[in-house]
Amino acid sequence: MPLADDARAAGSSTVASLRVALAERMARVMKTDPELMDTAVEVGIVDRKWLDEPGRHPLSTTTTLEMVQRFLERSVERKPSVLSSLGLNAIQMLSWSSEAKADEGVTTQLAIVFTDLEGFTKFTATAGDEAATALLTDLHKRVGPIVRSRGGRIVKRLGDGLMLSFPSSEAAVLAAIELLPVAPEALRLRAGVHCGEVVATRDDVIGHVVNVAARVAESAKGDEVLITTAVRDEARGLPDVEFTRARRRKFKGVDEPISVCRARSLRD
Repeated sequence: MPLADDARAAGSSTVASLRVALAERMARVMKTDPELMDTAVEVGIVDRKWLDEPGRHPLSTTTTLEMVQRFLERSVERKPSVLSSLGLNAIQMLSWSSEAKADEGVTTQLAIVFTDLEGFTKFTATAGDEAATALLTDLHKRVGPIVRSRGGRIVKRLGDGLMLSFPSSEAAVLAAIELLPVAPEALRLRAGVHCGEVVATRDDVIGHVVNVAARVAESAKGDEVLITTAVRDEARGLPDVEFTRARRRKFKGVDEPISVCRARSLRD
């Protein structure tokens, strides 16, 4: 039935066109309210790719559980008293899928980012512990929205540093670059990124990839995003991002040499 097939194809094409047109209209409406748009992206209601090309990408790839988790994180950052109302255990439980047992890990592919602040130790010695604590509290409020908007998760807070996980190398690189300017005045943030197979538990991510990412971050300079070539190869198509020439380095605790390069924004 060629005619019937042609009619079905035409009908499907028309529906697809209408969906794209509707998606474009929705995206335009959201963009007229930057605060609403940022919140929707941060919590996971819509993906950044959908906003850039509405109708040509899924509206959201975030699960309902992840949306709730991001909303709770955002709420706690903006109003710490929310933590006492909800209870720490509630937030920790929501951070892990109900399909996984609390004491088991899930093997998955992730990009891992470590960050810290160059000069933080000296700042603490000069300004005191109270000022350092206030500085970190303010920094975490700035970091959270950026990480969540790229689909990432704050796995751990490590003094002046953070361990972050992302579903893709592209998201990890973009988030790391976007984090550099949020460093407090007179201090510089640095980041290291690696990707690969890890074991993710309810409140941690472990594996060789994590160790490498930590070592890469340690060797980065202030205001620099240092990535492995594994990350570079997965993120090559990013617009407005360039990668410097790769160099092989030997890191403490890592048997084989690792090739790394810098990732930087062309918009700066």
